Amino acid sequence: MAAHRDDVEQTCGGTLLKMARQGACTGILDLTQGELGTRGSAESRAREAGEAARILQVAWREVLDIPDGRVENTYPNRVKIARVIREQRPRVVILPYYHVRPTFVVDITAEFEAKLESIYAYKEQFSDQPEGSKDFPAHAEIRERVASMAHSYGMLVGVKYGEPFFQKEVGLVDDLRLVPVQSI
Repeated sequence: MAAHRDDVEQTCGGTLLKMARQGACTGILDLTQGELGTRGSAESRAREAGEAARILQVAWREVLDIPDGRVENTYPNRVKIARVIREQRPRVVILPYYHVRPTFVVDITAEFEAKLESIYAYKEQFSDQPEGSKDFPAHAEIRERVASMAHSYGMLVGVKYGEPFFQKEVGLVDDLRLVPVQSI
């Protein structure tokens, strides 16, 4: 779940694909239609989001009608999100949580190229054009930026590419030998 189409692809697209490849039913909830975007329209973003969802093998993708630029913690917005959660009944919900040290990293080395392809599906957003050039990287820089970020998180856990996650909840461990770290 994220505010804009393309946010999920950038933050956890590799993880969604990895889970889908392992047989999990995955989905994406975009909170806005992106109508205020500098590049493209809500309609073109919808088409591009469909292609990105196909690449990431998600089972469903839905977009809410929360106004772009107005994603606020209001009762009506909470009701819209709760409706989808009640309908889909997910076991795991991933939300954007930027600029923190992760509590775990998912190895997306095998999924990295497809993650990148899902980002490239947003042709209007990530193509070279004068409009929005100060806000968006040049097309030739996208791969390097995405790879650098994924590589830095991957290095934390000894893999080539990773996606970071932060978990606030305390987990229950029954067998310390199954915890995937050795610095306990």
